[in-house]
Amino acid sequence: MDYAAIKKAAEAYGPAMTKFLRDMIAIPSESCEEKGVVLRIKEEMESLGYDKVEIDGLGNVIGWMGDGDKIIAIDSHIDTVGIGNINNWEADPYKGYETDKVIYGRGGSDQEGGMASATYGAKIMKDLGLIPEGYKIMVVGSVQEEDCDGMCWQYIYNVDKIVPEFVISTEPTDGGIYRGHRGRMEIRVDVKGVSCHGSAPERGDNAIYKMADILQDVRALNENPADDSVEIKGLVKMLDPKYNPDHYEDARFLGRGTCTTSQIFYTSPSRCAVADSCAISIDRRMTAGETYKSCLKEIEDLPSVKKYGDDVKVSMYWYDRPAWTGEVYKTECFFPTWINKESAPHVQALIDAHKALWGDTRLWADDTAKAKREGRPLTDKWTFSTNGVSIQGRYGIPCVGFGPGAESQAHAPNEITWKQDLVVCAALYAAVPMLYKPGDKSESATSFRQELTGNDIK
Repeated sequence: MDYAAIKKAAEAYGPAMTKFLRDMIAIPSESCEEKGVVLRIKEEMESLGYDKVEIDGLGNVIGWMGDGDKIIAIDSHIDTVGIGNINNWEADPYKGYETDKVIYGRGGSDQEGGMASATYGAKIMKDLGLIPEGYKIMVVGSVQEEDCDGMCWQYIYNVDKIVPEFVISTEPTDGGIYRGHRGRMEIRVDVKGVSCHGSAPERGDNAIYKMADILQDVRALNENPADDSVEIKGLVKMLDPKYNPDHYEDARFLGRGTCTTSQIFYTSPSRCAVADSCAISIDRRMTAGETYKSCLKEIEDLPSVKKYGDDVKVSMYWYDRPAWTGEVYKTECFFPTWINKESAPHVQALIDAHKALWGDTRLWADDTAKAKREGRPLTDKWTFSTNGVSIQGRYGIPCVGFGPGAESQAHAPNEITWKQDLVVCAALYAAVPMLYKPGDKSESATSFRQELTGNDIK
């Protein structure tokens, strides 16, 4: 393979990728409102000579290069979060600006920059004849990831009936190659009370007071140590072989699980009455060895939850928000943990491509990026969650990450991404298919996949 030609082609497409990314940023595309940016991506793919471009029933835009039966996919979610408090932005989050090194605006890192690099990476493959015989390349602009990560790929797998051989996620990786991340789930706790006039609160049963006890226990579950000095052993316990003998090493790689109360709700007849219900949402991040059943049981077993017995209900949220097309794909808010072996063929293909093109250390474009990347291993993991929760976590399709931008820019005001990252990623995507050497099909690429722990997640 002519790596110099790949790099030259990626650099030549640099200005076009910058323009394409700025066009996407200029189109607000929060979850379920992605139609405008989907149509812009379709237009770009068609102008670049993709063999086929389609929009599925959920609204994912899919471009195809090549005509083989086997599929290598590159996934980018193209929805963004909102802008939050506009006063925290130094410039218009949609009009933005560019310098010689950075592109400013909502979605640059998270993660329309990945869409730009993937779109042109496949174009380079076609230009230079880099699509292996028997394969075709699938470039996906997926929707609703910010709302319900992985749901878009549940639709692709179950409704579109598309099953790639492996998938590259273009989520931002700070110049690294990422082989997994923690899972997550969204838990709800409801507490019942009895209202009465606030002048005589003893006549009622205040649900907020009950929830106050539960809130302290949820906090303890996240913050406590895992020794015998505490009644509620903290989630750090899963890093200890005593509590997690089969998966503690993977848990140490991914990082410990966490939980935090993210929302609180109540009902009361008036401001002069005792609250008759209270509910909270818990954001639960899961490491290797934890299951959705074990996480629900941890909450059910908290002393305060047991104390209030049948007045407390612990459940998992469901997601059923309509896509921009009007399609509804209902699913539970459970997003499984997954990790690849570093030696897995699809991971190794990215490592080999990076070393051939750019060397064996992370690249950076300026001092801001250097501070985040210098000295970190090339192969690592995400802190946050991605569509990989379904791609590999649910369905066992090997997944690996390499994308422009930085995790620290995600959901933050004054979001930027780096022009050099767009070029680096497009070149790597173009080189990967020819370096991919499928392994023995009887051997799983997975180090840990939560579905394999016995969960019934259908």
